Amino acid sequence: MSEEKNKHDEELEKKDVKTKQENEKTEKKQEEMVPKQDYDDLDDRYKRILAEFENFKKRSGKERESLYNSILADVVEATLPVLDNLENAAKAETQDEEYKKGVELVLKQFKDVLTSKGVHEIKTVGETFDPELHEAVSSIQDENLGEKEIAQEYRKGYKIGNKVIRHSMVVVAN
Repeated sequence: MSEEKNKHDEELEKKDVKTKQENEKTEKKQEEMVPKQDYDDLDDRYKRILAEFENFKKRSGKERESLYNSILADVVEATLPVLDNLENAAKAETQDEEYKKGVELVLKQFKDVLTSKGVHEIKTVGETFDPELHEAVSSIQDENLGEKEIAQEYRKGYKIGNKVIRHSMVVVAN
């Protein structure tokens, strides 16, 4: 019985070796079946598609960021009149100091939220007039100020990064 088992095991081993050899031959034939030029063409197409996909991801990211900033600018622009009114309320004279402190705290909180979202005030008084950032509503003659120097601000302007949300309304000297 043991002899039969050994013969059987040997036959199985021979079949396994034969099967492995046949598999190796088949793999070699398959490698030979795909010509080098076709392989190079496929490799080139793969690399191009991969590059296009990477460019798509970058472009999509930029578009998403641009859309976010655009929506944020629209929301901030709608709330700027509220901010202007809070600033006017903080400047107003009142007998109730606690009330004034409350308004100032709300104003500070509002400005902090805008700053955390990347919104910044456009500098005006003492700066040189820049039509990209400022809107001149009048001009004055003042020997103490330089040419095109901003003398007064009527309304604050704001921007996100390099995008102007609202231009500053200013008075320009000379």
